[in-house]
Amino acid sequence: MPLPGAAGPPGAMGTAVGPMSLRELLLAAEAGGAAGGEEEVCVVGIFGKTALQLCSEKEALVSTVCDRQVFPLFPEEDPELADGAAGQEGDPATKDYNQLQAYYSQESRVLYLVLTSICDTPQLLRACRDLAAAENREAGPGHPSGGPAPLPHAEAHEFWKHQEKLHCLSLLYLFSVCHILLLVHPTCSFDITYDRVFRALDGLRQKVLPSLKAAIKDCPVGKEWKLNCRPCPPRLLFLFQLNGALKVDPLPSRGQDPCGHLEKPPPKKHSPKRRLQHALEDQIYRIFRKSRVLTNQSINCLFTVPANQAFVYIVAGGPQDGDDPVAMLLDQLRSNCTMRETDSLLAPTLSGPRRYQMMRHGRQQLSFHAESTSSSSSSSGQLVDCTLKEFLWQHVELVLSKKGFEDSVGRNPQPSHFELPTYQKWVAAALKLYEVTIEGKDDDPTCGELSSKIMSSIKVLEGYLDIDTKFSENRCQKALPMAHSAYQSNLPHNYTMTVHKNQLAQALRVYSQHARGPAFHKYAMQLNEDCYKFWSNGHQLCEERSLTDQHCVHKFHLLPKAGEKPEADRNPPILYHNSRARSTGACNCGRKQAPREDPFDIKAANYDFYQLLEEKCCGKLEHINFPIFQPSTPDPAPARDESSPAPPEGEIEKLKEKEPQTQGESTGLSLALSLGQSTGSLGTYPPDAQGGGDNAESHGQSGDSKSEKRPSLVDRQASTVEYLPGMLHSNCPKGLLPKFSSWSLVKLGPAKAYNFHTGLDQQGFIPGTNYLMPWDIVIRTRTEDEGDLDTNSWPAPNKAVPGKRSAVVMGRGRRRDDIARAFVGFEYEDARGRRFMCSGPDKGRGLKPHYAQFMRLFVVVPDAPLQITLTPQVQPGPPPCPIFYPEKQEITLPSDGLWVLRFPYAYVTERGPCFPPKESQQLMSYKVLRGILKAITQ
Repeated sequence: MPLPGAAGPPGAMGTAVGPMSLRELLLAAEAGGAAGGEEEVCVVGIFGKTALQLCSEKEALVSTVCDRQVFPLFPEEDPELADGAAGQEGDPATKDYNQLQAYYSQESRVLYLVLTSICDTPQLLRACRDLAAAENREAGPGHPSGGPAPLPHAEAHEFWKHQEKLHCLSLLYLFSVCHILLLVHPTCSFDITYDRVFRALDGLRQKVLPSLKAAIKDCPVGKEWKLNCRPCPPRLLFLFQLNGALKVDPLPSRGQDPCGHLEKPPPKKHSPKRRLQHALEDQIYRIFRKSRVLTNQSINCLFTVPANQAFVYIVAGGPQDGDDPVAMLLDQLRSNCTMRETDSLLAPTLSGPRRYQMMRHGRQQLSFHAESTSSSSSSSGQLVDCTLKEFLWQHVELVLSKKGFEDSVGRNPQPSHFELPTYQKWVAAALKLYEVTIEGKDDDPTCGELSSKIMSSIKVLEGYLDIDTKFSENRCQKALPMAHSAYQSNLPHNYTMTVHKNQLAQALRVYSQHARGPAFHKYAMQLNEDCYKFWSNGHQLCEERSLTDQHCVHKFHLLPKAGEKPEADRNPPILYHNSRARSTGACNCGRKQAPREDPFDIKAANYDFYQLLEEKCCGKLEHINFPIFQPSTPDPAPARDESSPAPPEGEIEKLKEKEPQTQGESTGLSLALSLGQSTGSLGTYPPDAQGGGDNAESHGQSGDSKSEKRPSLVDRQASTVEYLPGMLHSNCPKGLLPKFSSWSLVKLGPAKAYNFHTGLDQQGFIPGTNYLMPWDIVIRTRTEDEGDLDTNSWPAPNKAVPGKRSAVVMGRGRRRDDIARAFVGFEYEDARGRRFMCSGPDKGRGLKPHYAQFMRLFVVVPDAPLQITLTPQVQPGPPPCPIFYPEKQEITLPSDGLWVLRFPYAYVTERGPCFPPKESQQLMSYKVLRGILKAITQ
């Protein structure tokens, strides 16, 4: 429907259909409501760019040619562009900011099609506003930056190039339905980018020509029109604005000769504006001929230009040229409010177009209004410049007179086809083309198929329009091989995820030094995928680490299932974990040493190795067995640790980043450790009130046992249905026992089996370090008034035993009637099998310590009326690492015996193993808690 107040008034000039969107005009004409349906029409298309100044819109051009205010001064915003289509609201990437408006002047039989796009200021502002709104919605109120996140460079580039492609589709439509096209430009210099746009349009037209032919095959138009999908090769005209670039001083009035004393140059035949027009015509023609946009045969060209007619027109500003729009408006207001004598005589009698011409004499600045013919006086000897309407009408008359355009050049010019359709026939063909090129109509199967073919052919525009992306892709493609070389440099055949990430970071640094443009992110993702494929295709190392923090040396493999044999030839192979690290260890009693493989699970570390040596050495010795799980059902299940709080989400992410998951974990690649998971690190633990984390390190030191809280083994009867999947520690559920014990307590013999002159007679001890430390125990035979001192605990560092006799009788278990001597030894063992005893309670480590692990506690209980109680508690890491203890918390050793308590080789929780300390870590955090030994007299 016509816009309010837009239709011209009726009068002698006839009637006209007001401006409306092209879609509404075509639908109205198809419904039979078109004015002049049998009249032959000339179709003029207008497109181009507009400036930021006032009155520079292309719609003002139609008002100038038609001598009436056709389009409103303040057009309303299109609701489709303002709100978006259903389901597309708020997504600027799905909007088409190209808008086609139509105005049919029935008296002149000319249909004007005006295309506005992002090349025009209003549409450009609307697109930028929608992008800003989309950024605000994506950022949201909780965005960490406190403001909208800027659109990534690649996405912004893709958006603008997509709009440029849609603009080319609208231009293709205009070039397919118009006789004459008018290109409007806001400056007086030719924009060379149009050469690229026209070559892109020509390539797109050749690509989609079969689809366009199929769309109009049933339309009531001529054969040549159906064959070429256009009524004729359209003639392209150019309209430029001076905008103050060319100023001509006005001629002096009669009787004035300010430069009379100077010799005047002879007047030139053409005005400066006409000479600029000729120069632009020559420049445009040479450019299009060299780029092959224009050829000799016009029928093969996207458009034509006349050979013997002007096709460039320059709109000159008025005498008030300037850059201040406010001053221009004030001058217009002053001029319009001043009534001249001639105006007062003619104004009451004039109406319609004549009145419009009179009232616009002050609105010539920065607009498309035609200048007066008196701008160049014929008395000066120069040709009179034509008006804009005269410039356009010389081409329109060739169409309305059915002469057509004979724009072919050369020796054998071929005539081009030409057809002047009726209004109704043109509407029929234009509607079909509109549905397949602009709307993309899907409800009609034929139109939907043709539209999809046209949209798929739009990629041909990328080589012409998206030069930045083409350059960027070529640049990024050249950078990829260099990045691949950087990734593969100094790589072993198999490597872990950590090495992969480090090499990938190096490759991305090399890539970022050479890659540029909007394709940067696309090829960076391709580099990431290529490096991952290279790593996972036979170069992936097993991610599992042993309990001593050594990686498995096998490539990606699966673990054998129960009863399954290893198969190294399968893909992926089925193998046990192996770090190729071997160490030497002693048996439970310490008398026999044997090599051992680096363990990957707790059972192999703390039970299987010692059970193999048990048969050869310790099997016949007296044992004190620790309680283990006794099942009452044939298929017991491991208990879930619900009492231990889960680590925070941030810590979980850190654990995942530190040891990423591999593809095989879902198929049994992960080491089962009998714990449910293996993250490769101890992780974090909640503060434990029973952990004793603030206790000082001491081997066998005893403090106030009443003030120190010790973890209780069981608060209820041990379960016979669920077992503990791991080792017993302070954070595990109560009332559960493991399937095997990681501790061992063996009696080597009676007390006299130890000779304090020669020390322990066992393998692996460093010479001079196999002696146990004596411990004098006071037997309670004196009365209570002699003192109430606790002298039966293992002494603290630098603390002497009160009441100790100076005279010592060596070689006897008791010195006198109230003193008994026990022996204690804290044995350390390293990976090479070297063993040594701690030299004293206050001399555990010297200035140059030898790094080894505490493995055994030797205790010689004398043949006396006393017992020694063991309460071993180990904290193998800094707080809040849990405290480990055996299944029987307090162990009573009877008199007259040489006992060996073997500690676990590895300490593992439900969250992973507690790795041995590095040299840079504080060894004071890895300790045996005090209170491990206590003597009880009988």
